[in-house]
Amino acid sequence: MTLPPSDNQSTLRSSSVMAVGTITSRVTGLLKNTALIAAVGSGVFADTYSIANTLPTVVYVLLVGGAINAVFIPQLVRHMKADSDEGLAYAQRLFSAVVFALAVITVVAVIAAPWLMQLYSTGWNRNDIEVATAFARLLLPQIFFYGVFALVSQILNTRGRFGPPMFAPVLNNIVIISSTLAFLAVAGTGTSTKTVTNGEVLLLGIGTTVGAAVQAVVLWPWLGRCGVRLRLRTDLRGQGLGVAWALARWAILLVLVNQIGTLVVLRLATGINATSNANAGAAVYQMAFTIFMLPQSVITVSLVTALLPNLAHQASSGNFDVVRERVGWTLRTSGSLIVPASVAFIVLGVPISVLLFNYGSMTLESARLLGLTLSAFAIGLPAFSAYYVLMRAFYAIEDTRTPTYNAMILNGANILLAVAAVRWVPADLTIPSLGLAYAVSYWIGLATLAQRLRHRLDRLDGYLVVRTYVRVALASLLAAVGMVAAALLAEAAVGLATDLTSSLVIVASGLAMGGVGYLLGVRIFRITEISDILRLVARRH
Repeated sequence: MTLPPSDNQSTLRSSSVMAVGTITSRVTGLLKNTALIAAVGSGVFADTYSIANTLPTVVYVLLVGGAINAVFIPQLVRHMKADSDEGLAYAQRLFSAVVFALAVITVVAVIAAPWLMQLYSTGWNRNDIEVATAFARLLLPQIFFYGVFALVSQILNTRGRFGPPMFAPVLNNIVIISSTLAFLAVAGTGTSTKTVTNGEVLLLGIGTTVGAAVQAVVLWPWLGRCGVRLRLRTDLRGQGLGVAWALARWAILLVLVNQIGTLVVLRLATGINATSNANAGAAVYQMAFTIFMLPQSVITVSLVTALLPNLAHQASSGNFDVVRERVGWTLRTSGSLIVPASVAFIVLGVPISVLLFNYGSMTLESARLLGLTLSAFAIGLPAFSAYYVLMRAFYAIEDTRTPTYNAMILNGANILLAVAAVRWVPADLTIPSLGLAYAVSYWIGLATLAQRLRHRLDRLDGYLVVRTYVRVALASLLAAVGMVAAALLAEAAVGLATDLTSSLVIVASGLAMGGVGYLLGVRIFRITEISDILRLVARRH
């Protein structure tokens, strides 16, 4: 296989810029998560903050975010091509409509905070609900700032500015780290819903929301640099927004289906923590999911974010052969990095979690459970990544209906498996089993979605994709052997992962030998996608 076409090389270059920004934001995000877990622990108090901090994302994605991600980039690209002002007025009207909607949604959500917290939890007592509601009222205003950040990011992306949206979360993380450290200094470790004070809730809640606000505001100067001056407008009717909202209805329904799955799983997870001695609930589940998402955020999201505007352009021009080639190339390129990352999480999930989270209020036992949950999630990482790519292909061809139907299959499988896990798996392993249920459901969803996209595009480059994934799997098997051998040798030298030193030695040894094994596999099995990436990196340096 030769190097990708020039457009694909351009996507790689843009993706590498975004990957640097994403890596920086994720490193600071890891520090933020370590600080948060040290501050809130893994018990019911941790769940109250975790669920309250999840609600802004849930509400935002459900009512606005799904439309922004699924619909508005293709529409922005279309108007950039067709309008005499390169889509500026359309962007202003779209921004105005989203801001007005966000303001109303935020106010309603804050008022509804007590009911939302009861909806997303089970087994909590009255005191737990009160603390969770207090957190929710402080954290729900993030809905507005998330929406502004997402829309401004998409406008920048359509104009070739991919870097700033990837670096902006760094400031968010720094603000939250600062507020969390302040909380630890005031409250100490071991805080519970019975001991936390109003002032401590204010400190952690306001600090988290200020971080989201800073993340949105910092992008504003970059709009001016690419010639976009956003302002609020009231002339919204009859200006083409109806097409976007018509498509958005299906995107919102898709998100609703996804959130029903999330709702069921979070209720199950909070119930486990509240009614057993597992000391692992929604906070542990969500933190494991956050770590599971790291390779996806750095690799697949960077590739797809750079690819999507061009993909939408090719689709709108009827160049479906090009769309098919770009989708296949993205699947192969992302998979060549995602699969070994998945193997690393499966093999080293426990020592990674001990290394990152065994501090402050987080016990060793809970950190190990978090690691098992991470390993369970990781079984589905290749499917999760590929599913994301195929979804964006549907968005590029302006089909939001098919992904919605497919989400019903995926979430139905997740709910059934999750309920079965809670009923039949011992309490101390239930949270990891919820992660496994999520992983299996994505393999089911990927199989059905790929079949649907094959029909829409007449065919997919299935042979090339499968051939690459088989080679990557074989190379990853060599990596796994190296990781296991290195981890066992490290454990023989320093013992099991129980503290910073032992977990660091095990993780570093495993990753080093795993990396050597994978690069050997790349050479043996001629995985040219990795060679392309390495050549691009070499040219940039």
